[in-house]
Amino acid sequence: MLIFGLGTLAGAGLSLGPSVNAERDIPPPAPGTETLSWRDARLFAEVLERIRQDYVDRVPDGELMKAAVRGLIGNLDQHSAFLDPHEFADMRINTTGEYSGVGIELALDNGTVKVIKPIEGGPAARAGVRTGDRILAVDEVAVNGQDLDDAIDRLRGKSGSTVRLSISRGAVPLLFTLQRETVQVHSVKSSLLKPGFGYVRITNFSTSTALDVDQALVELQEQSGGLRGLVLDLRNNPGGILEAAIGVSDEFLESGVIVSADGRARDAKFEMQAQAGDVLEGAPLVVLINGGSASASEIVAGALKDHRRATLVGSKTYGKGSVQTVIPLSDGYAMKLTTSRYFTPSGASIHEKGIDPDVAVAAPASGPGSGQARVDVANYGNLAQDYELQLALETLQQGKPTAAVR
Repeated sequence: MLIFGLGTLAGAGLSLGPSVNAERDIPPPAPGTETLSWRDARLFAEVLERIRQDYVDRVPDGELMKAAVRGLIGNLDQHSAFLDPHEFADMRINTTGEYSGVGIELALDNGTVKVIKPIEGGPAARAGVRTGDRILAVDEVAVNGQDLDDAIDRLRGKSGSTVRLSISRGAVPLLFTLQRETVQVHSVKSSLLKPGFGYVRITNFSTSTALDVDQALVELQEQSGGLRGLVLDLRNNPGGILEAAIGVSDEFLESGVIVSADGRARDAKFEMQAQAGDVLEGAPLVVLINGGSASASEIVAGALKDHRRATLVGSKTYGKGSVQTVIPLSDGYAMKLTTSRYFTPSGASIHEKGIDPDVAVAAPASGPGSGQARVDVANYGNLAQDYELQLALETLQQGKPTAAVR
């Protein structure tokens, strides 16, 4: 499972790292590799025993070992991590875009759990749950307004099972009985900015992203009788899986390297090439980026910029140039381990450097976005409120890359 991302984003549909069976012997080290010295092993044993004997609270041995493993992996770099079964399951949901539940996006709001939006076509949306509704109880057990994860966990469950949802809509209490089912969460949103000019936003890179982008472009072309230009919005997109980033880049490239990577393991070295066929047939392309555009987003932005296929508008990207492999372990655990560093087609590493835009955007002195450092995420795609999108459309209509600060 190869992933790119800031948070708990991982892939499915890509090659998994080798799983470890707790009942098998640990394989011997490869010839020429270093092994743990007896002094280091003794130090670890000493510390563990001191904690067991003298720490103020009794901690189960299993918890101590998991904490040690978490520290061992987490200390390597900020993107490597030890994942418990719950974290591993969440990671799979984020990257597959699929889970069993009722289809609601939730957030904490002043001590309550609020519906951000019901997912279109999901059980909650069909039953009439609305944006702004507040969740009071799940299966007659009150929801903790400080624990969003608990509410989400209780709403999810086996496909076909039912859940009772108590909701407050203003002063009106409502009760819904919903049947859980497989819910698809799509990471792509699209619209027409004006006749001939399309807009596609990718919120993260999951296994369905490349196909969703392709479908969105087909629909935009049908709505407008062909596209004369496109804005691809990658702002605040933290990343996702490798194949999705390659697939999206390949939508707009005719040939050439998309990304290459180098690492110690054989599978950590690779170079991915574009296949013939530009879905826009050379029509102008603008990519919106900012400091929240990371990893897989930077793969796409870097490939399109290096091949001079797109004009980048916005602000410098995050600068994450590493690849993580998710390796399943025994008992539902996993580890996310940095295994490669990647390079853009020009051979540049963007790690801790980011990618500079061709057209840098500053907040306007007046009008939409006045006094803000950046456009609010809620306004992304709203041409009247999104001044960065306004500049992207202006740049797109010019039909050529422009290096400038606006």
